[in-house]
Amino acid sequence: MLRRDAVPGLRPPPAPDADPLTHLLHRQSDVLDRRQALRHLSPKAVRHRVASGRWQLAGRGVYVAHTGPLTREQLRWVAVLGVRRAVLGGLSALELLGLRGYRSEALHVLIPAGRKDLDPPYGVVVHRTRHLLPADVHRLGLPPCTMPARSLVDAARWAATDNQARAIVAAGFQQRLVNSADLDPVLARMPNVRRRRLIINAATDARDGAASVPESDFLRLCRRADLPTPSRQVRRTDARGRRRYLDVYFDEWRVHVEIDGGQHLEVGHWWADMRRQNDLWISGVRILRFPAWVVRDRPAEVIAQLRAALQAAGWRP
Repeated sequence: MLRRDAVPGLRPPPAPDADPLTHLLHRQSDVLDRRQALRHLSPKAVRHRVASGRWQLAGRGVYVAHTGPLTREQLRWVAVLGVRRAVLGGLSALELLGLRGYRSEALHVLIPAGRKDLDPPYGVVVHRTRHLLPADVHRLGLPPCTMPARSLVDAARWAATDNQARAIVAAGFQQRLVNSADLDPVLARMPNVRRRRLIINAATDARDGAASVPESDFLRLCRRADLPTPSRQVRRTDARGRRRYLDVYFDEWRVHVEIDGGQHLEVGHWWADMRRQNDLWISGVRILRFPAWVVRDRPAEVIAQLRAALQAAGWRP
């Protein structure tokens, strides 16, 4: 689903008898390039609109039909029109498509490998690719952007760190922008893509129910230590009749593991988690709690405590 601010139909439409230039500006959020402008105006008329302050130059050969600050939507159009044959990609495309919680201030665009970007607009990062099929481009994207699965792969391979890449993939699955059926064909077309194995593992963990990077890390620890495979994000009803979700749960042995992220620093969340833990203790469930950084940086300690808890509950290797 495209973000609401990217759908031109939500702006007041021009009158049916408006001229073609007015319709173009409406569709492109008041942004156009020089070639488009010259289809409707003479070079002298274009120069006059800039010189008189009706339009502003936002990049090499890109105009905005006002002189005020640019919106995020207009900056996207400047990025695409300022680099010929470009489409939004990576996090910039995912933001347009509705991904929450992850945003790059720089705008990322994709162009064919043989193209040169002579002078991209300020704040635009240009990536080249040999793999960009029509199926990778969103037919309704305004401005043009890559499809969710292709966008997710690009965002993960362009991420600054492996952890950020895992988080982006997990978020794409959590927020239901992609599923395995979407992602597999993209990865099949890009056998040498950077972080390919990481993307596949993160997608597998997300598909299987791990709702965050720390939970994915925990799942991998269990596999490496030959521990039982737990259930993730198990839905339970607490003593007050409210629906709760357990991060990780070893059903047969009634061992529950909570992995605390940054949200547990907030007092309201902290008390809600304590109360949920108390309800579980009352019902006879064994509970272990680990901060996310311990799962990442001290895996041996996590495994030792988990193995001890499972053996105390009756598990035998």
